[in-house]
Amino acid sequence: MKHKSQKLVPIFIGGGVMALAALFLALTHRYPAFDLFQRLEWMTYDWRVRAARQHPLPNAPNLGFVEIRDESIQAVQNGALGYQAGLYWPRHVYGRLVEELSRQGATAIGFDVLFTDLRRDLQPAVLPDGTEEMSDYFFARQLAAAGNVILAADKGALPIELFRTNAWAAGDVAAKRESDGILRRAMAFEDYFDWNPLIRQAAQNWNCDLQLARVEPGRIILTGRGQPEKIIPLDSGDNFNQAILWEAVTGQKPGGHVQPMKKAFVRRRIWDMGITVAAHALQLDLANAVIEPRNQQIILRGPGGVERRLPIDDAGRFYIDWSLTPSDPMLMKEPVESLLYEEVKRRNHEPLTDTNRWRGKLAFVGSTASGNDLSDVGATPLEKETYLTGRFLNVANSVLTGRFIRAPAVSTELGLIFLLALAAGLLVWALRDFWAVLSVGVLLAAYFALGLYLYVQSRYWLPLILPSVGAGLTLLSLVTYRAFFEKSERRHVKEVFAKLVSPNVVHELLKAEKLSLGGARRQVTVLFSDVRGFTEMTDESQARAEEYVRQHKLSDAEADAYFNEQSQEVLRTVNLYLGTLADVVKTHEGTLDKYIGDCVMAFWGAPTPNEKHALTCVRAAIDSQRAIYALNQKRAVENKQREQENAHSAAQNQPPQPLLKLLSLGTGINTGVVTVGLMGSEQHTFNYTVFGREVNLASRLEGSSGRGRIFIGEATYLELLQDDHELAAACLEQAPTTLKGFRNPVKTFEVPWKQTKPAAAGPPMPQAGAA
Repeated sequence: MKHKSQKLVPIFIGGGVMALAALFLALTHRYPAFDLFQRLEWMTYDWRVRAARQHPLPNAPNLGFVEIRDESIQAVQNGALGYQAGLYWPRHVYGRLVEELSRQGATAIGFDVLFTDLRRDLQPAVLPDGTEEMSDYFFARQLAAAGNVILAADKGALPIELFRTNAWAAGDVAAKRESDGILRRAMAFEDYFDWNPLIRQAAQNWNCDLQLARVEPGRIILTGRGQPEKIIPLDSGDNFNQAILWEAVTGQKPGGHVQPMKKAFVRRRIWDMGITVAAHALQLDLANAVIEPRNQQIILRGPGGVERRLPIDDAGRFYIDWSLTPSDPMLMKEPVESLLYEEVKRRNHEPLTDTNRWRGKLAFVGSTASGNDLSDVGATPLEKETYLTGRFLNVANSVLTGRFIRAPAVSTELGLIFLLALAAGLLVWALRDFWAVLSVGVLLAAYFALGLYLYVQSRYWLPLILPSVGAGLTLLSLVTYRAFFEKSERRHVKEVFAKLVSPNVVHELLKAEKLSLGGARRQVTVLFSDVRGFTEMTDESQARAEEYVRQHKLSDAEADAYFNEQSQEVLRTVNLYLGTLADVVKTHEGTLDKYIGDCVMAFWGAPTPNEKHALTCVRAAIDSQRAIYALNQKRAVENKQREQENAHSAAQNQPPQPLLKLLSLGTGINTGVVTVGLMGSEQHTFNYTVFGREVNLASRLEGSSGRGRIFIGEATYLELLQDDHELAAACLEQAPTTLKGFRNPVKTFEVPWKQTKPAAAGPPMPQAGAA
């Protein structure tokens, strides 16, 4: 009768699955290295991004891409623009580009090009009056004149002060790819350190990387690859002693002009390039942005009630709405050299082609040229390889349109996991297996379709993987429970046989459509193997324990503990030998019936047929004797080690270790027709066993076999004659013996098992007939 508590098992399974899915969710959010489910979710995100590309929503009409192509570099190299330069352009080239875009009315200009140092070694700019101006100064003048240029900052490296103070702002261009190499997210902003020049010089002299510098309360720690840490003390206002650092860096005493305390750095908040350019166009106040970590959003406000709410995660990242590619036909797109040719015409007072095509546009300047120093490509959800300037176009597009990718809170995702798992559980409970699997499949397909629809229509990112995993695991667990645990006959068979027979036998039983649990007449071969020497070992152990207690005058509690310890040692030894026998039985695909004290009972031919059950059983008996012999060899070697250790212990008046007992095996085998079946009752555990005259004979043969011998009955011997004539010929016929419970003398044969090849040094082979 099924226990009432079993009815609660499906509920426990469903709850366990939900808890497991919730654990996966927590691990995914807490530990970045645990990203299996995150990677799968990213794959569904990429799928949705590509699908949304086929159903575009309205995008900002004023975005443009100014590309530095291979042809652009060639135009500057061949002097077609009136000046000539190599791969690395003088800054006046960029200054002329800024001047032309500004004259054409570009609203903002974002440079995806780094300007982190002065280049005094490059050619100067030739002004209209024929005079020359340092190229960097020319560029700085054009930045100031335009008043709408955003320069790139990357990995803690800001544009040099000359450019930064003349540009409108700096924008972060660092590309932080996911663990699978795809760029999906960007930081809304980064806090950069604008280091004091003396600290920059110190880092350079000490071969330290300022990008790896750590600012801690009261100090700056500079590190470098393979370099020891350098510490610069700070006061409470983040000031450092210039005089001390000057002397440490230069080795000279500072002059009187060196101020003793100076600010070590200035923290500068640098927003993402796309956000910064769009903020300039909308006049959003980045300096007074409202950052709400709890609500996971950033609020940007501008004049006229303009407001943008940017969703972010705990680290300040946001997902990019990849709606555009750099090759999108709706983008204003022009190569750099085209604009530079217009600048030359304007400078030479020549007729212009079109002076207003960039009016009102947001111009992003980036490279599409080839070469390691010029190439800026990577993978996005839309394309395996594309120009990453497209990232800023998409971010600016989101800010301009107010369309951002939003994902539910963790609590909502957890609720979705529970909801889908519950729905799957109810479907499995109400329907048969096939229809339950089909229904859950339809449910998940509908859920995926909903996730796709919400993203395409409103850029809402509905999590798909973990809710689906929760539903799938619930389905699998409950169907498995119903298939393997609610069918009483199969459950009982598995419970009984899993510990009694080899995996192959269990497999055969579970494949059967229907099993008869009643008795049946079958011809089998039965084996009894008894571990000899167990009684003597027990008596000796008890005697030694009593002597030890007497000599050491142990208290009752100490004596009980010592007796228990000795009993456990005896039990471990017997289990070792019995376990060795059981392993051999299972290896030969026998049915391990039971342990009778220190004796093992097994049989072959049931429950699965075996035409050569007698031969298989005898071979198992031979391997058992050899396995016991090998075990005794190992224990004999260990005894020699113990004897040496005991001699050393005796010299130091320490108690010796007892020597390991070497036990032997007596085996009896008989073949015949017996009754096979499950004995027991519905209220108690079944025992699959055999009984009858032939079983009793096998037991009696074991009792007369002595030590280290295998006795088989005449029926087994006749089976060997058919299946392995050579083995049968090697058997030794014994004198007929009258056994207990049998009227007539029984013909018996002994099976040889000793290896013909000389064995390694160890205990002697047991002598035939020893008892």
